[in-house]
Amino acid sequence: MAVSRLELTASTLANGKVLVNNGQNSTGYLKSAELYDPLTGNWTMTNDMSQGRGGHTASVLSGGKVLVTGGFGGSSLNTVEVYDPFTGNWTLTGNMSTARYGHTASVLPSGKVLVTGGQSLKSTELYDPSTGSWTMAANMNIARIRHSAVVLQSGKVLVTGSPSEQSAELYDPSTDNWTMTGAMNVARFLHTISLLSNGKVLVTGGDTTVLGKTAELYDPLTSNWTMTGNMSIARYYHTASVLANGSVLVVGGYGISTYLRSAELYNPTTGVWTSAGNLSIPRDLHTASVLANGDVLVTGGMNGSVSLASAELYNSATSVWTLTGN
Repeated sequence: MAVSRLELTASTLANGKVLVNNGQNSTGYLKSAELYDPLTGNWTMTNDMSQGRGGHTASVLSGGKVLVTGGFGGSSLNTVEVYDPFTGNWTLTGNMSTARYGHTASVLPSGKVLVTGGQSLKSTELYDPSTGSWTMAANMNIARIRHSAVVLQSGKVLVTGSPSEQSAELYDPSTDNWTMTGAMNVARFLHTISLLSNGKVLVTGGDTTVLGKTAELYDPLTSNWTMTGNMSIARYYHTASVLANGSVLVVGGYGISTYLRSAELYNPTTGVWTSAGNLSIPRDLHTASVLANGDVLVTGGMNGSVSLASAELYNSATSVWTLTGN
């Protein structure tokens, strides 16, 4: 990339390119954004945003635009911007009612975007792309930060974890209600959450002890969690990507005492993890994006006190990592 960045976001666009934006480095919170073209392996700068930020969210809307919400830019933010891939321009849209970072954003089947928690808040909000406005939604039962959220096949949203929290809850967009569901076996935050092709949900890592090796599965039909195979290394601030063959690729993160370069593959059929090779550079606070050809692009992050500009590609056919576009 042209700019080193950690706590960035990355969005795979309809044209196959990947939009990377914001984050921070030694110069402060970043307004800049850039595009990766898988066909050439090159990065190009696109227009700057109006506000530098990290700890934000980015969501690809049904029309192809990208919605960026909140984050931290010296103070917590309630500002929201929309990127248009056709023009390369960012425009401000309606502000959230509450400034938040460490929150989640989920695109619902209706096209609206549900934002939850952050800053240990219970509050949630809904963004309507057709009007550019926000409305308050029902409060969660538990205040959360650095939690995770995923849209289930039913259209409901599953939210899990927060510091010292094993709890999980479900949002029903048809009724605007939150209900508690089965609690995880391990308290987690800074973990990942992945919707599998069979409708179950895989949660990985997210603990600063050996418990960070663990993974568990949520079954929406029973509302129960069951432990599945452990990863080889405890990790948090990692990424998890569902590949075309249904397996889940977990990459990097921070271990019990070190930055990680290892990657692992989860097989949903067997519940077993296998090695997926090593990154060239250990990193956490990075992003991972599944490309149209099935490869995975990993960008930026942190290694020690250094923010990274490097990007790497994982070949899903060979499990080989290569640096790209640096």
